[in-house]
Amino acid sequence: MIVVAHPDDELLGLGATLHKLINEYNVKTHVVILGEGITSRSDVRDTAVWENELATHRANIKSAQFAIGYHSTSIYDFPDNRFDSVALLDIIKVIEKEKKIFDPEVIFTHHGGDVNVDHQRTFEAIITACRPLQDEKVKMIITFETPSGTEWRSPTDPRHFLPNLFFGVSESNLDAKIKGMESYEFERRAYPHPRSPEALKIQAQRWGVVIGTNFAEAFCLVRSIN
Repeated sequence: MIVVAHPDDELLGLGATLHKLINEYNVKTHVVILGEGITSRSDVRDTAVWENELATHRANIKSAQFAIGYHSTSIYDFPDNRFDSVALLDIIKVIEKEKKIFDPEVIFTHHGGDVNVDHQRTFEAIITACRPLQDEKVKMIITFETPSGTEWRSPTDPRHFLPNLFFGVSESNLDAKIKGMESYEFERRAYPHPRSPEALKIQAQRWGVVIGTNFAEAFCLVRSIN
């Protein structure tokens, strides 16, 4: 199960790896998108003002899903870049509900040190919802970086993303990620923005160099119980 704060985070964080796991290993996948991802661009949150854009954004999720091939999705409408205005328990309850339905063994989510507050709160909710109790089914929690959210953390902050898990991916996996990301009309950017197609490829090459392959995505293994 992949739990993200905004539409497009599922692509930015692990789009190529997700494509690989689905197509090469037949992994069953479910994506949970917690926030609506748009309204913070206004001074005051008013979903009526953004009604058309929100509808487009939701349609874009389906296009991105088609590009990657993940099996199902649940979409919520927590306020964009305002997760800190919502009781953490409300987010935890959503995750607990999704866990009960999908029954995952592995959860991918945001790095807890991202500059984006919604990413931080999503991580906190996952850690709380997946406490390692005797009957907990989730045995592995993996976090990913989110370009334009992870690398912008202050250099003096101790919560930097330090990956210890890597997935080598093919160029076709990477192409699927980029195609899916380009489906998001309000999120795609031109180079040198971190979300541009060129930058996403450079990032995959960078991590590929780290592990001796052409392309890779990097993760942090937070918990693994065998």
